[in-house]
Amino acid sequence: MNSFVHLHNHSEYSLLDGMSNLEKMVARVKANNQPAIAITDHGNMYGAVEFYKYSKKYDIKPIIGLEAYCAIEDSLKKNNEEKSPYHLTLLSENETGYQNLMKMVTHSNLNGFYYKPRIDKKILEKYNEGIIVLSGCPSSELSRSIVSNDQEKIKNTYGWFSDVFKDRFYLEIMDHIGVPNQKLINQQLLEISKNNNLPLVITNDNHYVEKHDHAAHELLMCLQTNSNINDPNRFKFDDDNYYIKSSEEMWEEWKELPSGLNNTLEISERCNIKIDFSKALLPKYDCPDNKSSMEYLRELSYKGFSKRFNENDPELIERLDYELEVIEKSNFPDYFLVCWDIFNFVNSKNILSAVRGSAAASLVLYCLEVTKINPMEHNLVFERFLNLERREMPDIDMDFEDDKRNEVMKYCVERYGKDHIAQIITFGTMGAKAAVRDVTRVLDLPISVGDKLAGIIPTKVGTKIKHALEIDEFKDLMNDPDNRKVVDFAQKLEGTVRHASTHAAGVIISQDDLTNDVPLQISTSGEENAPPTTQYAMAAIADVGLLKMDFLGLTNLSIISKTIELIEKRTEKEFNIYEISKNDEQTFELLSKGDTFGVFQLESAGMRKYIKDLKPSSISDIAAMIALYRPGPMEHIDRFIRSKYGKEKIKYPHDALKDILSETYGIIVYQDQVLKIAQAFGGYTLGEADILRKAMGKKIKEVMQAEKDRFISGSLEKGFDEKTSNEVFELIEPFAGYAFNKAHSVSYAMIAYWTAYFKANYKIEYFTALLNSSINNTEKISVSVTEIRKTDLEILKPNINNSNVFFSILSSDKGKLVGYGLSSLKNVSSVSLSKIIEEREKSGPFESLGDFCKRIDSSWINKKILESLIKSGSFDEFGDRGGLLDSVERILIQINSLTRLRNSNQSTMFDLFGEEVETPVNVIEVAETATQDNEKMHWEQEVMGISFTENPNHKKMLRLKQMNEEIIVSLQQIESVDINKPQTFIAEIKSYEKRVSRKGAEFMIVKLELTDGPIDLMVWQNKISEVDIWLHSPIAKIKGKINNRNGENSLWYDSGEIFSFDEQSDISNTFTNKTPIITKEEYKPNMKNEKTPIEEITDEKINQVKEVIITVNSEEHSSNKHIMDDLTRILLDNEGNVPVSIVVKSNSEKVKLNLPFANVNTSKSLEEKLDNIIGLQNVFYKQ
Repeated sequence: MNSFVHLHNHSEYSLLDGMSNLEKMVARVKANNQPAIAITDHGNMYGAVEFYKYSKKYDIKPIIGLEAYCAIEDSLKKNNEEKSPYHLTLLSENETGYQNLMKMVTHSNLNGFYYKPRIDKKILEKYNEGIIVLSGCPSSELSRSIVSNDQEKIKNTYGWFSDVFKDRFYLEIMDHIGVPNQKLINQQLLEISKNNNLPLVITNDNHYVEKHDHAAHELLMCLQTNSNINDPNRFKFDDDNYYIKSSEEMWEEWKELPSGLNNTLEISERCNIKIDFSKALLPKYDCPDNKSSMEYLRELSYKGFSKRFNENDPELIERLDYELEVIEKSNFPDYFLVCWDIFNFVNSKNILSAVRGSAAASLVLYCLEVTKINPMEHNLVFERFLNLERREMPDIDMDFEDDKRNEVMKYCVERYGKDHIAQIITFGTMGAKAAVRDVTRVLDLPISVGDKLAGIIPTKVGTKIKHALEIDEFKDLMNDPDNRKVVDFAQKLEGTVRHASTHAAGVIISQDDLTNDVPLQISTSGEENAPPTTQYAMAAIADVGLLKMDFLGLTNLSIISKTIELIEKRTEKEFNIYEISKNDEQTFELLSKGDTFGVFQLESAGMRKYIKDLKPSSISDIAAMIALYRPGPMEHIDRFIRSKYGKEKIKYPHDALKDILSETYGIIVYQDQVLKIAQAFGGYTLGEADILRKAMGKKIKEVMQAEKDRFISGSLEKGFDEKTSNEVFELIEPFAGYAFNKAHSVSYAMIAYWTAYFKANYKIEYFTALLNSSINNTEKISVSVTEIRKTDLEILKPNINNSNVFFSILSSDKGKLVGYGLSSLKNVSSVSLSKIIEEREKSGPFESLGDFCKRIDSSWINKKILESLIKSGSFDEFGDRGGLLDSVERILIQINSLTRLRNSNQSTMFDLFGEEVETPVNVIEVAETATQDNEKMHWEQEVMGISFTENPNHKKMLRLKQMNEEIIVSLQQIESVDINKPQTFIAEIKSYEKRVSRKGAEFMIVKLELTDGPIDLMVWQNKISEVDIWLHSPIAKIKGKINNRNGENSLWYDSGEIFSFDEQSDISNTFTNKTPIITKEEYKPNMKNEKTPIEEITDEKINQVKEVIITVNSEEHSSNKHIMDDLTRILLDNEGNVPVSIVVKSNSEKVKLNLPFANVNTSKSLEEKLDNIIGLQNVFYKQ
């Protein structure tokens, strides 16, 4: 029977238009009984290793290639002509071709990238060995020459390829409907083949696996090109034949060209590549004095041992020698030396560092000063990191100050060579929720369709649409054809690769040129001079034998480092963090209070609660809590705390385990304990026990049964009875899956302790560093400032004469204060501010607005910067904010004028008098207005995310609390009330969001602002219809129950109403004659009462309207649950200059709400919309 091999295939790694899943692609070929398949993604080799492994799994020959982009002339040129490079199909014939392919891909991405990654003919010729070339698709050089009928170019093109690639050059023929000039190209290729004896090869330009995938593929292209299915100009394939056809289909279609079909088999037979997965491509360290790597590692280890320990304890020496023996037998001494070298640089530059994961269990690494954790002090198990039974690459994960990570990377590039170091790529795939929402968009369906479906899909990691289809509410939605269509397509696209990015930490260092084993591309991190990124992801990197290391930038280490700098600046003494007491009373007192904001790993609400209950007294307690606060072990936290304080008797599964579990009060917390239990009970070595731990984690039934039999057998040999042995095995089995690595816990517990230590002992320095770590994140700064206000520290509002670029410590009569960092303001750059602050420090404070204008350069400031500075209050000493904002244009004109004069080198008549008389500056008259506090608050929130102007509503709320203690106006009050009883809140309404539960029920989250912070109000489906009346008011009176989940409080809604403040002490009178405000802007007072029904306004008078007044009757309009939402949307859609007010009537009471954010344009269109929603009888115009 005739066969066929597909040589032109795009997988999902052709990120723009490929959809074929690699395994499905290979499985389809297997089902077609075809012997081989090629991968030819656009300009990359992302999927090569994964494709190779799947091909071997299905016993299909893998052909690794790519569809390359070839520059028109020169891949180093970047001009208009080079924007549309030629396409060319390349296949690797052997290992040499595979390596040459990687080198070409690397060149195209690192050197030839211009819209596309491009090679050129010089590169092709240089790396032609082992490469088979197909002339390419209709976008190839040869095809374009045919279309342009350039006979000389045609001849030169196929002639060049024939000369360079000899019998490795084939003319590629394909046929797809809708491709311009396809028939002409194929006719000419047949002629060229016939006249020049050049072989033909038939391909199908495959972009998906099955024919029925065509529709889903169209949606994928819409997603990638940001269009929708109804867009007539969208990028699309007109043909549905871009799939992996059977051999029968290909022979039926091309039966007149049997040679072209048979040549696919010939090429397949020529392509024989083997990727060696047994290699260990470790970096080589050049040792001094011709010493071997092991000899030098031993020397450094003993030298470090003498520095770390005062005496030669035999137990320590034995442990050190044992580790060195394992390292030698594992052939990893060079790796340890490279790590020592990196940390030797890091330590010499005083860069704070830490080691994550199991590497902290190594005494050798402690002696090399790679890790600062003494593994013996914390009883850490080395075999969890490295053992002879589990022959795997050691994993040394390194944390550095996040702003120093690039410095470490730069050192590695200089030390080991730019061709030997790279960062690792990672790929983002489409999740279930994203697939549903994206498909809804590209199908041009209402967004609400996707939102409703996505809302029911559980948020648990790994959840797929198939899991959602097991939920009744989700299944019920499938009765709607639109919902069914969305879900069907979303399932096809779910899990497909969407984009590539640079891994946050992954780095590889190799002995040889990296491009021998992995293709490279420009880093997607956007960092200047960043090392390139591999085109193979983490798993493929390990498969080809390259050593992965983790260089993670940790913000908390930077915060600690900056804190130390501030301490040293104040004390003028060197501060050594490694010498601080590990038993500091103030630190543990702070933790015992649950005051963990800004404390590494301990600041979540749930963790704060447990830490407060635990009242840790050692770093071991902190480490245990870090390990326990995870899904699974969390259920043991309460028992752990009760046992610590003797409230629950400590129980051990067996007395033989007491020494192993006493540290954690009889509870298995760490993986290390699982290993030791297997050793003590089952007779395992620690290395064998680590293999048992991994097997338990993977839960492979056959492997688990074999390990259980071995464990029971070993336990019996050690004298334990079978019943106890079974109980112990069943006890450790679940913990092996979710227990934590102790070395990692201890490492992070130490950083947590450091951050708590500085917060407890060097509060102002720590908070200043903390604020600067979030300089570009107004939300985090807002939270930090709120926390500072709970302490005895004072933070000053922004001021152009005492604030600096960054948050800083200032001295005053009151002591030390935190000065606001002006570069944190919205639209304000640190570069511009640096110039302004530099001028202030050089020539003194700015004495007036005119002095400011005279002394700064126009290049330092623009309208946005000036407005932000004014709105933040930085210029308050120069005049009223409202007046200053009105004068912005004149201020900028003054600055520009003075700058031009200064730069013109021209004299004025006043220069004749020398320095005694200054050139006069035009006085800018700032209006003497009195900006209201509400306005100032609004501006401060806008540019800072927080306000310094006291909230007048908060003043009144606190006054209410004094009058009635049962009213809750602050988060602090919640701590002392009975959360089992309904409570009454007076709060500001900040925002709301509608959501759908996993069961399909609609609910709402309303953000309430109390005097000391926000709280979420949960409104469930049965109550949503009640909230419209008060939801859009500025202040509301809410009744409900407090719900505490994992230490986080929220309020569950029971009832609510609009609230306005009254001078009287009786706060039960909710509705008053005062007019509340429903935005942050102030309403215009003194409004007239006259109203004219809308019917009386003629067309010619409609433009003379001064105000629109809409009345809403809570009883009459109760059937429309979302009337306020609908009205607000209509008003915002008809933006104009006419003010709008809404009068809400409830029984005999009414409240008038001004809507300064929703001024409208009065028109017949607006009338029609309002008539549909509320009825014209409820709409009035004021003239």
